[in-house]
Amino acid sequence: MKTSPLLAALAAAVVSIPLGLAQEPAPADDWKPASSNQPGREFPKVNSERRVKFRIVAPGATNVGVTFRDSSPFTRGEDGAWYGHTRPLDEGFHYYLIQVDGAEVPDPNSRMFFGAQRWGSAVEIPAGDQDTYTLKHVPQGQLREVFFHSKSTDTMRRAFIYTPPGYDQNPDRRYPVLYLQHGWGENEYGWGVQGRAREIMDNLIAENKTRPFLIVMIYGMTNETRMGGLRDFDIGPFETVLVQELIPFVDAQFRTLADQPHRAMAGLSMGGMETRMVTLRNPGTFSHIGVFSGGSIALTNLTDVAAFKATNRLVFVSYGSRELGGDRPNRGGDPRANAEALKQAGINSHFYVSPDTAHEWQTWRRSLREFAPLLFQN
Repeated sequence: MKTSPLLAALAAAVVSIPLGLAQEPAPADDWKPASSNQPGREFPKVNSERRVKFRIVAPGATNVGVTFRDSSPFTRGEDGAWYGHTRPLDEGFHYYLIQVDGAEVPDPNSRMFFGAQRWGSAVEIPAGDQDTYTLKHVPQGQLREVFFHSKSTDTMRRAFIYTPPGYDQNPDRRYPVLYLQHGWGENEYGWGVQGRAREIMDNLIAENKTRPFLIVMIYGMTNETRMGGLRDFDIGPFETVLVQELIPFVDAQFRTLADQPHRAMAGLSMGGMETRMVTLRNPGTFSHIGVFSGGSIALTNLTDVAAFKATNRLVFVSYGSRELGGDRPNRGGDPRANAEALKQAGINSHFYVSPDTAHEWQTWRRSLREFAPLLFQN
């Protein structure tokens, strides 16, 4: 068949288009070292598009990459190191590993964080609201590491306890307590390190936006539960450690207001599920409830609405905006509708949505920032 002159011209034009024009535009060249790097390390770098650029020295490797999906191929630079970059990421904190010839390993340029049941790398993407969790020249609280004996497990268990600024200088003052739980795959380090709980609280207190209180963080005994196995999770052992052992220890060792009106519990993801289960089973122990990306509380979960309303001071539920939508039965129904139903029943119920974040630490940092000012109000 004879080709028309017009088709031939079009074909020639397509062939003549430079290859680079069909590829993705190059990332903005305004890279800066990430704040989560090892001291003195230039990489990873973050640019204004919230992309992350890596430099990996692996002379014997034949293939290098990163666990962020949709990242660019890694190629060797003139210096022999491997370079690659990510797609634009959400603001905040993200775990990752480097892939070297099929093996997933920590990035030696990054500081180490415990998540996904192992120590690994993470990168901090600057956020518009990072000032709320930045270390500032304000009165400082302390994050204290303590150990206590658990009779039920016959082990020495570790907890981290935040004491607000002035705790040691005011020996006659007593404080409310928030018991704050991490998510699956993490441990008691999570809220103090990834979550920036101390910085968030210090900054809120300095701005007179929250009442000072203690925060207690302990391992939730969750990592033996495999993904998809939540239906078989037994809250009993953790509930015993928390309610019967940890709380009496904290009340004996720290200057707490050791009563139900001054005791709260909150958690993220699986820690939110734990919070929901423990607080509803122990209404005489906790008066304030926070569930961050971990389901919600419906009126049907309350066996006695009048009794709950009489003893509970707050129910707070939060999610990242990218978590909402679709049919997700693990939430226990529509969390926004559940929160509104509690409010209509006369319960102090709050629902918060973190803008433009998913199931990630930036959602939970913001959740704590919104939750804390609501706690222990007279």
